[in-house]
Amino acid sequence: MNGPWILLPILYPLVTGAILPLFKFKKRRSRNIYTEIVTLLNSVFVWMLLINPPSGMFRALNLAGDLEITFRVDGLGTVFAALVSVLWPLATLYAFEYMEHLGKENTFFAFYTMTYGITIGIAFAANLMTLYMFYEMLTLVTLPLVMAGMSREAIMAGRKYILYSMGGAAFAFIGFIFIFTYGTTMNFVPGGVLSGADIEGKVRLLRAVYVLAVMGFGVKAAIFPFHGWLPSASIAPTPVTALLHAVAVVKAGAFAIIRITYFSFGVSFLKGSFAQSIVMTFALVTILYGSARALKEPHFKRRLAYSTVSNLSYIIFGASLMSRAGLTASLSHMIYHAVIKIALFFCAGAVLHKTHREYVRELDGLGHKMPVTFGVFALGTLALTGIPPLPGFISKWNLCTAAAMEGRPLAYAGIAVLLISALLTALYMLPVVLRAYFPGDDLDYKSLNDIKDPTWRMCVPCAVFSIMMIVLSFTAPRLLEFFDGISI
Repeated sequence: MNGPWILLPILYPLVTGAILPLFKFKKRRSRNIYTEIVTLLNSVFVWMLLINPPSGMFRALNLAGDLEITFRVDGLGTVFAALVSVLWPLATLYAFEYMEHLGKENTFFAFYTMTYGITIGIAFAANLMTLYMFYEMLTLVTLPLVMAGMSREAIMAGRKYILYSMGGAAFAFIGFIFIFTYGTTMNFVPGGVLSGADIEGKVRLLRAVYVLAVMGFGVKAAIFPFHGWLPSASIAPTPVTALLHAVAVVKAGAFAIIRITYFSFGVSFLKGSFAQSIVMTFALVTILYGSARALKEPHFKRRLAYSTVSNLSYIIFGASLMSRAGLTASLSHMIYHAVIKIALFFCAGAVLHKTHREYVRELDGLGHKMPVTFGVFALGTLALTGIPPLPGFISKWNLCTAAAMEGRPLAYAGIAVLLISALLTALYMLPVVLRAYFPGDDLDYKSLNDIKDPTWRMCVPCAVFSIMMIVLSFTAPRLLEFFDGISI
């Protein structure tokens, strides 16, 4: 497959999404068919590239000198692109029913579709310039999604999201400038691009810049104390929060951190330094903080949001180990958490859509009335907690094993933090399931008479995610072998 084809899954959803509002669809069904076909076709385009990747890089645009927009399908990009391309069509199908009563659906699905293309642009970015450009575009195109509905709470959440993102972009840009100045190339190279006489006397400065860049990209990965936008963004429609919290935005932040760690600054330059210790410490603090806040949070979706804050730093912790085992563990949790968390958010969205109940205390008895929704939620709860052989256990086991291999005190502390977080996860997730299935004798069951599962458009994606959790449990060796083979 020739190089220019790599632009197809990036530009196709951007164009088809941008022109969607121009069509005067007479029926909602026609617009839904258009959107789903576009999304499915784009996933086909992505997989054509993953199965038969073009050789080398494709230079799409030269801005000035070494500032080029270039794309490449490599091992790390394959992981992220595969994840996005599998989850996006299912998320789109789910959104059709959920968005029916919220209005402005054409605008919503236009930005929803465009976000797909930009996320693939991040996955296939071959250099830091391209990654940074699409990373910024992701903020702009997801802002209208966060503010969908235009309620006061949604507008405030959108403002917080853009302010946090702009601040993060400024820190990330510092890393961009220093890589441009002192790196041998802007391209992503296994092992990094910092070497030679140019960095003599500037090692400590460049390591400090790395920390700033991680904090910048870490805004989207909700690293403490730059996590505040994520729980606030849970006010957005569930199809949006599911993508924000499980796939596109937050995983783009974690993906960018992995890119600059292993392919720009380089493990040999960072490992054993204060920069590694600082990033690892921030990750561990965030894991504990997110888990503790989730335990205290009574709001259903915000509880899941704080859980996401914690689990994203599992990925960052694995990356900060700066080893092949650490990267493998990091990528495994990226994949497994995405599938588990999007299922959990879709279940929460189904409850909100059918009952308008937003708090955990209001979920009593719903497991009997919404068997599909809470069956999926119960499976997701067990997986997220880390019950073997479900995928959450596998990724946590990989993280603990990778940390033990490092033998450093901070890595051992990470094992303790992961165990504490697993306990807290059980404490904030299992009560939801217990309330749903075992409400107690004082529940007025007549108040639940009109409650039932949503239609197949919302139930099918949830059921598919359940199947994916089980399949991932039994295909872990092959997946981990692929992760272990990624060049670093």
